[in-house]
Amino acid sequence: MKKAILAVLLLALVSACGGGDAVDDDTIKIGAIFDLTGPTSDVGSLFAEGIQEYVEWANQQGGIEGRPVKLVFQDYGYKVDVAEQLYSQFVQEGVVAFMGWGTGDTEALRGRIAEDRIPFASASFSHVLGNPEEAPFNFLLGTSYSDQMFIILDWILENHEGPEAPSVALMHAPNPFGMSPYDQGGREYAEELGVSLVPHEMPRGSTDLTAELTNVRESGVQYVVFQNTSSPVALALKNAAAMEFDATFFCLNWCTNRVLTELAGEAAEGVMGSVLYSPPGDGVVGFADADAFLAAQGSSIEEKGLLYGQGWWMMAIFFEGIRGAVLTGEELTGDNIRRSFERMKNFDTGGVTMPISFSETDHRGMRSMRLYKVEGGDWRPASGFREAT
Repeated sequence: MKKAILAVLLLALVSACGGGDAVDDDTIKIGAIFDLTGPTSDVGSLFAEGIQEYVEWANQQGGIEGRPVKLVFQDYGYKVDVAEQLYSQFVQEGVVAFMGWGTGDTEALRGRIAEDRIPFASASFSHVLGNPEEAPFNFLLGTSYSDQMFIILDWILENHEGPEAPSVALMHAPNPFGMSPYDQGGREYAEELGVSLVPHEMPRGSTDLTAELTNVRESGVQYVVFQNTSSPVALALKNAAAMEFDATFFCLNWCTNRVLTELAGEAAEGVMGSVLYSPPGDGVVGFADADAFLAAQGSSIEEKGLLYGQGWWMMAIFFEGIRGAVLTGEELTGDNIRRSFERMKNFDTGGVTMPISFSETDHRGMRSMRLYKVEGGDWRPASGFREAT
């Protein structure tokens, strides 16, 4: 009876927020940083909630093969120096794996991650982070920004009408995240296809993007791809509607969500976007556990939406990589967790994504996505799963 009471108390402890508390030797500590107050918190807060509540749910089910999990995390406000500080702090506190957030901080940390041999996943889908030669302990849990751009360019070329080659503008955040799909293969792939692809920066904190959109329109583009989060893209779409800018607009994954449609309203009609993790409401069985967990709180996965579901499932994939290492019976080290990820083949997410696979030579867990389109205020499927060639 005493052992049972102790186990219940321990699970309650490790499912709580924050970090640094003493835990049982059997506890698996995972570090994480979230943007809850910074410039990407419009999408980061819901994503973080999904991550945290997956850990809470998993601990209710017994953790990872009977071992409770403690998530050690803090808000870092999308500041690279704070991310580096928190990473060092959590590694010193004994985390065996880490869930990051932004492209700038994840790329800045990759050398230290390799030295520390800490398996690291991130909400950044920067293409280079899936290359074991460049980032041996990083794993991509989503279709890379470059692969998303390749798929969209393919779609544009297939559907473009008129004698002239398509002309595309990339309107992007003013940081490594924004330029990732252009710098990491997008420019070269567009040249191969004979498509004009020109980047245009979206200044941080802008309250009006009419001037930037005017420059884009005057360049004669027919298509605009956004690599930014939902709030600045919603502003751009409203400005574009006000100036009657007639173009086909696309979002990469971080503005393909309900936050965009709620903020942009009618200006979002017709926008197309990358969907890596299926939104709730598609009838996929992979959301059943999340929905039951939320129902006990008086909520639902439908109410929480895509960003919450993505956070839930990204942590589920991360847990599966750690579980494989636990099942070997060997010490839970970074090297053993890495090898477990590299053995993962066709991990089934219940239809939320295509099956996830890694290998020793490729740490990109997925290559495919679907295109969705805003119709009647909701994101609706516009294609089946498409894979980057």
